[in-house]
Amino acid sequence: MASFSDLQRMRKRAYQLLGNGRDSVFDLMDAVLSSRSVSSFVELSLSPLFQRQWSSVYKALERSDPPTEKLMGLYCQFLPVAKSGQLLLAGDHTAWPRVWSPTLKERTYEHQPPAYPEASSVTIGQGYSTLACVPDPEGSWALPLVHERITSFESPLTKGASQLRQVCSRLEHRPLSLWDSEYGCARFIELTADIPCDKLMRLRSNRVLYGPPGSYSGKGRPRKHGHKFTLKDRDTWWPADQQQTVKDEKLGQLRLSQWSNVHFRKSPDHPMTLVLLERLTDDGQPKRQPLWLIWVGHTMPPLATVWKLYLRRFALEHWYRFIKQRLHWCLPHLGSAKQAQTWSTLMPLMSWQLWLAKLDCEDAPLPWQKAQTHKTPGRVANTFTAILASIGSPTEKPKPRGKSPGWPQGKKRTPRPRFPTVKKTYSPPTKHKDTAA
Repeated sequence: MASFSDLQRMRKRAYQLLGNGRDSVFDLMDAVLSSRSVSSFVELSLSPLFQRQWSSVYKALERSDPPTEKLMGLYCQFLPVAKSGQLLLAGDHTAWPRVWSPTLKERTYEHQPPAYPEASSVTIGQGYSTLACVPDPEGSWALPLVHERITSFESPLTKGASQLRQVCSRLEHRPLSLWDSEYGCARFIELTADIPCDKLMRLRSNRVLYGPPGSYSGKGRPRKHGHKFTLKDRDTWWPADQQQTVKDEKLGQLRLSQWSNVHFRKSPDHPMTLVLLERLTDDGQPKRQPLWLIWVGHTMPPLATVWKLYLRRFALEHWYRFIKQRLHWCLPHLGSAKQAQTWSTLMPLMSWQLWLAKLDCEDAPLPWQKAQTHKTPGRVANTFTAILASIGSPTEKPKPRGKSPGWPQGKKRTPRPRFPTVKKTYSPPTKHKDTAA
């Protein structure tokens, strides 16, 4: 085994930051990283790496309060150097379904991908927003810097903008952030306008943009908007400022078009660059479902490569699948939002441990798997038990204090209160008329 110096250094520093219950929390993380599949959350206490009793699994989440900002500062110390010179960030949100949990406070209606074509895409639970670093040009690695719950009085847009502001304040150089179509709107543009960060976002095909207003005619109020640019109506498109055709090995013939200085109706003071990606047939006709992107920031990369940057955003989708399937994120049925946030804060910490172990560990495929040159998070997790046996744990040995007498016989239990599901609504800002004094 190699030295794993960076992994040991990070584990020792994280152990100091966790505070109360850190021994149980570290044992819990080691049990998760070494357990491929468990049917219930308490089964993690049966792992040889969990040195305490089964009740400590839940007590660790009740008493511990991991400092999110300090852990984010720790992650920034281990950020990989970007080969392109600009750090790449990806932001999105996902749902933690808790349909049958009326005692859990602040459950909301959340969107999730349907499990089958006839299934509903709406579930009841809690939403979590994530901002992660994408270190590799290809692959499934995403290094989350912050992973927090979206409260009932927040929206994914406001939470994502707040997280982007926190992360950018700790970075020395201006990063590039990637966002899905939900964030491609005027509201998110205004929330992130003062953040030193370039943004590349996908647009929905039903969006409407506007061109520059043109010169002032000298009469009335100056115009804010120019010609209308409807994405789904080609008759409203004016000639592109730049257009070129490229050939990709996987996608085939592609046509790229660029329009500069466009804006949303509600954010006329924030110009953007619009990019259209179309896949062409053999006779040069565009296929269905083109890709619309907008660039907001400083100098945009070349038109032939900017669309490839957006494709790196899907590494965050792989991370969501990884924590739900391999790190058992949605497995525990926790009774409070604080416990859920504590448990969710451990997901980035465990992911970073796998990343730091990636460079020194050897590939250990299962008997039915093929060897891989580029190790995925799941492959590193396969050999993490051997890594922990080599580097050890910073935790202290448990100190038994006897057996608890338990709940007194005959004493009645008070049922926990039930909470209604919160339905978020959007109220547009009201316009106040000026009244004479």
